[in-house]
Amino acid sequence: MKIALIGYGKMGKAIEEIALQKGYEILLKINDENLADLTKENLAKCDVAIEFTNPESAVKNMRTCIDAGVPVVCGSTGWVAREDEIKKYCTNHNGSLLYSSNFSIGVNIFFEINRRLAALMAQQNGYDVSIEETHHTQKKDAPSGTAITIAQQIISEHSDKNNWTLNPTANAEEILIKSKRIDPAPGTHNVRYTSVIDDIEIIHTAHSRKGFAAGALAAAEFIAGKKGVFSMSDVLKITN
Repeated sequence: MKIALIGYGKMGKAIEEIALQKGYEILLKINDENLADLTKENLAKCDVAIEFTNPESAVKNMRTCIDAGVPVVCGSTGWVAREDEIKKYCTNHNGSLLYSSNFSIGVNIFFEINRRLAALMAQQNGYDVSIEETHHTQKKDAPSGTAITIAQQIISEHSDKNNWTLNPTANAEEILIKSKRIDPAPGTHNVRYTSVIDDIEIIHTAHSRKGFAAGALAAAEFIAGKKGVFSMSDVLKITN
């Protein structure tokens, strides 16, 4: 498999290490110093592109890949307000897109546990729910895309929750997300249901970037040669 890495920071380099161990080729490595190399012609030589950049450039990069006819795996966060737009663009242009707020296999299993727990807790009175996420200080967006996904899953199951907030509030319809930035934490997410009787918590803690990199590469292996819009649930064969 021939890969384009759009975003050659710590995550891009972690993906490259695993990809080379598997015998794959990295034909294109894009960072701030060679943005002009991100062309349809260069992308067309690749089987798949893996995009880890920032909210400002992610949508443009995905469009470029779709226009080049190259399946794109996107792990950039902070742009989800335009998610429906880029998915529609992909479908209308017969492209291939797989986006996830987190590519860790463990986190995606955590998502399914969170969804199921939220459905169970929606039937209980007396519990309030909150989310806490901790990442390294270089992470630009807050809350994390993973925390937003967790909140959206809870909201979809709870008729009395309609939004999330970063600021403590007396509004019982909002889910509080606490964001912490502490080095060298690669990522911890905690969902806590609290009552006067007891607490129920689920926690996922990442120990390194390797889990994210391995998951992103698994997504690239899955989407290569396919058309359509996919998620990690498709990669892991999780049925909702």
